[in-house]
Amino acid sequence: MAPLSPLIIGTAGHVDHGKTRLIRALTNVETDRLVEEQKRGISIELGFAPFRLPSGRLAGIVDVPGHERFIHNMLAGIGGIDLVLLVVDVTEGVMPQTREHLQILQLLHIPRGIIVLTKCDLAEDDDWLDLVEEEIREELAGTFLAEAPCCRVSAQNGDGLPELVAAIETIARELPPRDTDGPLRLPIDRHFSVAGFGTVITGTLLSGQVSPGDTVELLPPGETLRVRDVQVHGKPASRASAGQRVALNLAGLERSRIPRGAIIATPGIFEPTARLDARLTLLATAPRALKFRDPVHLHLGTARSVGLVALLDRDRLEPGESALVQIHLDRPLVAQRQDRFIIRSYSPMTTIGGGQIIDPQPARHRRFRPEIMQELADLETGEKAFLLQRISRSGAARLKELEQSTGLGKERIHNHLTALVTDGAIVELSDQWADAGSVRSWQRQLCSRIEQYHLDFPLQTGIPLAALRGTLPEALSPKGFEALLGRLLASHVLVRHDDFLALTGFAPRPDSAQQSRIDAIEALWQEAGAEAKNNTEMLSRLTQTEVEAAEAIAFLINSKRLVRLNAECTLHAEAYAVALALLSGPFADQEFTLAEFRDALNSSRKMVQALLEHFDALKYTLRKGEVRVTWKLPLQAGDTVRYQENQKRD
Repeated sequence: MAPLSPLIIGTAGHVDHGKTRLIRALTNVETDRLVEEQKRGISIELGFAPFRLPSGRLAGIVDVPGHERFIHNMLAGIGGIDLVLLVVDVTEGVMPQTREHLQILQLLHIPRGIIVLTKCDLAEDDDWLDLVEEEIREELAGTFLAEAPCCRVSAQNGDGLPELVAAIETIARELPPRDTDGPLRLPIDRHFSVAGFGTVITGTLLSGQVSPGDTVELLPPGETLRVRDVQVHGKPASRASAGQRVALNLAGLERSRIPRGAIIATPGIFEPTARLDARLTLLATAPRALKFRDPVHLHLGTARSVGLVALLDRDRLEPGESALVQIHLDRPLVAQRQDRFIIRSYSPMTTIGGGQIIDPQPARHRRFRPEIMQELADLETGEKAFLLQRISRSGAARLKELEQSTGLGKERIHNHLTALVTDGAIVELSDQWADAGSVRSWQRQLCSRIEQYHLDFPLQTGIPLAALRGTLPEALSPKGFEALLGRLLASHVLVRHDDFLALTGFAPRPDSAQQSRIDAIEALWQEAGAEAKNNTEMLSRLTQTEVEAAEAIAFLINSKRLVRLNAECTLHAEAYAVALALLSGPFADQEFTLAEFRDALNSSRKMVQALLEHFDALKYTLRKGEVRVTWKLPLQAGDTVRYQENQKRD
């Protein structure tokens, strides 16, 4: 049986409706830690308590402040919960903060919830409770809590608590598991110092896993840290997983370096952003329309920022309407595609809407552009479309780059990429994936470049690989470039000659003037044999220009009629064959010096030195101080004995 996944439960409701007391009755934990909270009897900061369900499943309960002055603290804790308890005092019914909290829950798309009527021991009778529940149901009509179960409890005497626990257990079994495969992402909602331990941060782990000894990144500012210890719900743990309340002791971190709204994440995955593309919905109860570049307070997880809302296809967003927007932030924060956020009016601060992030790292958009609106609409359709857009934007992308831009786990990304490859939308090129249109364009560019090279250098076997690489954009990795060439070679569009590429069917065809120069150079080297001098001295005997001579020599080398030993020395193939015959004959399997080989070949010291170093590079010979021995000589047909000897040496 698979282990039960973690669960985070949040509370919501008006101030003094009994949220903290309910949690105390369920868990025996006092979540009001501050003296001021206990003195005033209201929650100011977020509170947390572990809660063991009858099934053995461990849940964490987040107690949020109900007072409207502390709504920013409520927003910092309510994100990332799986199940909400909407708490309503039966003696007061639905109040202003009940409505605002409900709006926030609705905008954040909290998946499931339970209505909890508290202080039922103070109700006059069951008829009164029925009236209160009916009133609440009217308020909840059309929301995600419209069909939610309703539990009537008393934290004072314990009535209804078993039924509430049973309802939580039932819903918990129906919730999908968290993404433990994804990168680590932990928004920090509290941080403090512990004597002898240093800085401790806490938060709800949204995705991924973390263990003691792991290297993590604090964003912003982008500082790499080591995890010293991990606690889950106040207990030491060898690993924390998505969906758990986590405390991390981070080595070498000062509290003053932790900005508001920071996250702990897998290094190199996330980047703070000061611009967001999003779908924004304005509440029907918003006091006025939202105009172009109106400032708002944006709440995303535990982070807050002031943003200017750029409406992309209109000048006003009326209450109850939804639109695609770009939000420009006054301070960077870490965001991920499909994150939910809340906006509050700039002044006075009231909740006026919220939305979902489409692109956390967008380019700056121009307004009223149909192609931009279509692109954003496509990105809304799902993760696969977002991956395709990310790949298409740069032409090609590696897995880590896709992790960075999506925040998804490797397995999930691979599944989408496989589907996109099957659809023909992208092409896998070794260590990266490329847009199919880009691949076709790159192939045309390569073929065009090679064709032009054939025209410019008709005597060359083909274009050098190094010269061809710069034809394509830097987005294509070296391995991706080789894979792209592999596709062209496999389809017989190109042929490869060592480090040169040519279009299939191409062969160097010198004209009459070129052929005359080629014949003259070959005759010169052929006549000189092993006594050939360096290239400069040899060519000084001819009237050809440097460019003409270089072109002819390259042709002769590519056609195996000359052999280049180094940049200065070249031999005719016949003289080279004589040198090889000496190796496999008189000098086989014995030590010899450069002078001995020079005398046998009847050549100059400089030429023989270049020749033997050439043989060393090919492993035909092995140098041992001032002497050499034959090593892996080129095989002749049927030379099985030498083949066996070479195998032994390998």
